Order: sequence, then structure tokens, then C-alpha cells
Amino acid sequence: MKALLIDDNEQITEMLAQYLTLKGYDCTISNDGKNGLDHILSKNYDIILLDIAMPEFSGIDVIETLEKKGMLRGLKIIVLTASSVTDEEMADLLERGVLVTMKKPVNLSRLLEVVRNCTQVKI
Repeated sequence: MKALLIDDNEQITEMLAQYLTLKGYDCTISNDGKNGLDHILSKNYDIILLDIAMPEFSGIDVIETLEKKGMLRGLKIIVLTASSVTDEEMADLLERGVLVTMKKPVNLSRLLEVVRNCTQVKI
């Protein structure tokens, strides 16, 4: 299973990549929203973990670009955020095609459970 981790916090992406690699996932890290979008557009991933609050090109920018290209609903995206995103904004992301939204800090065993469930979902 191939996972793409997009988060501007390098400590978070390194920790998540180490954990998911131990659990059998092949992880690619992007610490920049624009670079993460380039990865999405050029490769296939079984799951994408996307931070919302990133400087310059945010997770919302990634989602909006994918939506405009008609690709959002064909991807398995888990949004992770520590920012003050409201419940309504989280619900809007789900309606638009994001599979799951999770608030940071995230429990790793819970995240693994969500990742495993999402990778089994047919889109």
C-alpha cells in the first residue's frame, strides 16, 4: 500500500512515515502543499494524509485544485488538522469528497485503523 503524507511539519511526517512503514505502508513525504499536489497528479497512492494548515499552499488549496480537475472524489484523502477548523468546515470537506477528517494530535493506533478502513473502501 502506498501512502502520501503531506504536512509542513517535518517531525510529524517523519514520525507518521516511520509508524506506517512499520505497519507495511510504502510512504512518500511532502512537506509542502504544492509539492504534495504534484505527487498526487503524477503518481497513484492508496491513501493520502493531508494537513490543512500549511503556509503558501494549504491543504484547502490542494483540495480545491483536485476538485477543479474532477479528481477529488477518486482519491482517498484523510485530512489532519491542528488548526481551528470548525465542525461545519470539516463536514463541508466530507461532502466535497474527503473520506475522513481528524484533529491533531492524533492517536496513532486510531489513525492506523482509519487508514486501513479507508484503503479497503471502494470509490
